[in-house]
Amino acid sequence: MRVGIGYDIHALKKGRKLVLGGVTIPHSQGLFGHSDGDALLHAIVDAALGAMGEGDIGEYFSDKDARYKNADSLLFVKKIRLLLSVKKLKIGNIDSTVIAEEPKLYPYKNKMKEKIAAAFGIPAARVNVKAKTHEGFGEIGKKRAIACFAVVHLVKG
Repeated sequence: MRVGIGYDIHALKKGRKLVLGGVTIPHSQGLFGHSDGDALLHAIVDAALGAMGEGDIGEYFSDKDARYKNADSLLFVKKIRLLLSVKKLKIGNIDSTVIAEEPKLYPYKNKMKEKIAAAFGIPAARVNVKAKTHEGFGEIGKKRAIACFAVVHLVKG
């Protein structure tokens, strides 16, 4: 069995689009980052890399590399899918948690599931997206950041 865990956190900033799980969500702020700042996809990519024993997202998509400036994080998933294919592995399932005080993510969770599943070429039933608040604690609780956790299970493919 191969399992990996991923984590990412990004600060919220005015003037940026909020993108989570490949879905643009209406909000007054977006996630600051070198790419589009999609912390959910970043956590999932990190978890997939961990399950493969292939390091972390920064080793593949450096924030020093101009090619990834404002990049759509779905590009990262595409490249990780190729690596999975080379290693003859497939996603068994993905479980993820987004921690944000706002916006409320319930209306977007199914869209995120579908987008993530399509990006990895798996059924949406193998993807789970949970949304939690931070109950007012820390930078997340003060609405200054959003964090994401993901667990990826890989199977021979």
